[in-house]
Amino acid sequence: MDVDEILKRYSAGERSFPRVNLQEAELTNAILTGADFSYADLRQTRLGKTNLSQATLKQADLSEALLWGTDLSDADLSGALLREADLTSAKLLQTNLTAANLIKASLCGANLTGAKLSRSLLFQADLRPSSDQRTDLGYAILTEADLSYADLRAATMHHANLDKAKLCRANLSRRLQWGDLATDLSGASLQGADLSYANLDGAILRNANLQGADLTGAILDDVDFQGAIMPDGTVHD
Repeated sequence: MDVDEILKRYSAGERSFPRVNLQEAELTNAILTGADFSYADLRQTRLGKTNLSQATLKQADLSEALLWGTDLSDADLSGALLREADLTSAKLLQTNLTAANLIKASLCGANLTGAKLSRSLLFQADLRPSSDQRTDLGYAILTEADLSYADLRAATMHHANLDKAKLCRANLSRRLQWGDLATDLSGASLQGADLSYANLDGAILRNANLQGADLTGAILDDVDFQGAIMPDGTVHD
């Protein structure tokens, strides 16, 4: 089934396209709201600016796919392969990315407000600001996610749940090129998180919960810990 056939069937009211092979296809600016692409092969597919809100992409292979500006709000991408995918400025509000593979993916400027990323792999992912907006992970669920070596400079992560997340050697420092914007982790839960050797220079951790977190070797210069619960359970003055 090729792209033209997909669009024709979608226009006729069909929504189910599981296991379809659209590898390296061109699907930019398409409207595919609510479509089912479970287990589909979408490797290197160009889906920029496409509306896939409320779509099902469960365990789909989107490795190296171009998804810049794509609307994936409320979509189900649980278990999806997004290794080295370009999700710059994508809309991922309330998106289910549970156990998704986002290793080395670009999420610069993406909106992940309320996204579910439990057990997801974000090793070496790029979550810096884009040219026009900050990456937003506010209220995102990142329990047990692997963010080791991730670039999170200047990201907004307020009230995110990062309990038991791996942030070993992650870069959560301020970003001077953006007018000295700090990574915002205010109100975030980092209970039992691995922050060993992470760079938190200038980060905002006001009222964050770091109980049981591992801060071995972490860079903590100018961190705002006001009201935070420290690893030993004490509240920072």
